[in-house]
Amino acid sequence: MSNTILGYIPLLDLFFLHLGLAFSQWIVLRAGVFSLATVGLAAIGAYTAGIIATKTGIPAPLGLLAGAFTGMAAALLLSWPLARLRGVYQAIATVAFLQIILSLNIYFEGLTGGAMGLNSIPKSVGTLTLFAATAGTVYLMVAITHSRIGRAFDAIRQNEAVAASLGVSITGHQALAFAISGALAGLFGALEAYHSYALVPTQFGFQYLIAIMSYVVLGGRNTVLGPIVGTAILILLPEIARPLAEARMLVYGLLLILVINFLPKGITDTLVDMLKARNLARRKVAAETAETRS
Repeated sequence: MSNTILGYIPLLDLFFLHLGLAFSQWIVLRAGVFSLATVGLAAIGAYTAGIIATKTGIPAPLGLLAGAFTGMAAALLLSWPLARLRGVYQAIATVAFLQIILSLNIYFEGLTGGAMGLNSIPKSVGTLTLFAATAGTVYLMVAITHSRIGRAFDAIRQNEAVAASLGVSITGHQALAFAISGALAGLFGALEAYHSYALVPTQFGFQYLIAIMSYVVLGGRNTVLGPIVGTAILILLPEIARPLAEARMLVYGLLLILVINFLPKGITDTLVDMLKARNLARRKVAAETAETRS
């Protein structure tokens, strides 16, 4: 029994790492920014931590802080030109950013190891550390959701003109969302570096981006529970159906098409809306019944 549980520890670690990046993607979408830069920011944090570990010997906690800081700094720099763009143009610009980071990691061979990547990174992050980082991230997302910042994000996402008329700073709040997203991406990229012994540029490529986007789109973009559900389903699905493991990206693509067509709000958000509608209907019936009796 214990051997069976231990066999699923790597899957649990993968869930924690990917969930952190899913929340990094979720927070910018929550603020109405169509950014696809999460994987590129994670690559910056991962390589920062990996270079620090292999070339300087600085302890892992400082490497994690450095990864989070560089991810946040890169996100803030990226938010300035993106503030001038909207919709699909933001997506195109952030995909270009991802390709730039990928190219830099390949061509700066003396620093990043080039196409061979960084190797012999000391493994100093285990399951408990990943759980603590993920739990802290979930708490942060819940706190933001129930704060004035979260309400401002919602207003911007739903209608920028109305949000601006209410005194909400569009540029300021979207820059804040980028900063939080970059810090999370950099942190979880650094955690991945300290957890996996080695880094290669291609692991932070387009397939990784599709996976992270799939978690958010499948689970839902409006509730904190959405990325958790989406990540859990897509991480566990290939494990439950082993023949699907080699066709992971095909499965992700098909699920995205089905969800976009039949559950455009995602699984969690659709269920939440259904429950709210049912409760509202029950209250209406109860009110009508009470009025009839009186």
